[in-house]
Amino acid sequence: MSHGKSKKIPVCHIESAARVRCYQVPFMPGGENKVVADTSNHHYQLVRMGWHQDKHVYYTVFHFDIIQGKVWVQENRTDAKIDEELVAAGVAANDIVSGLLHPSHRGKREAVAA
Repeated sequence: MSHGKSKKIPVCHIESAARVRCYQVPFMPGGENKVVADTSNHHYQLVRMGWHQDKHVYYTVFHFDIIQGKVWVQENRTDAKIDEELVAAGVAANDIVSGLLHPSHRGKREAVAA
């Protein structure tokens, strides 16, 4: 996977998710989606923030990192199958790592998916 292409795919996916999925948070209809992109260090997040009654709410919806040429999915608080969407966007399946899984379970998941 080329570094140039991989750096852009997560950001495009996050921005698309912000428009398509995350605006429908029922308890926070006036909330905002913010893309946080540290392109120098290859960290990308979609955060949701706003007010629910008198309480400030802030949470990470997606978090991607690019580490040694691989896209690490660090957080996914949606029902979207992010790995499948990244593959459809052109990222090779073996270049996607789930940071959500314990390291001892990552190989097992990849074997099942193959």
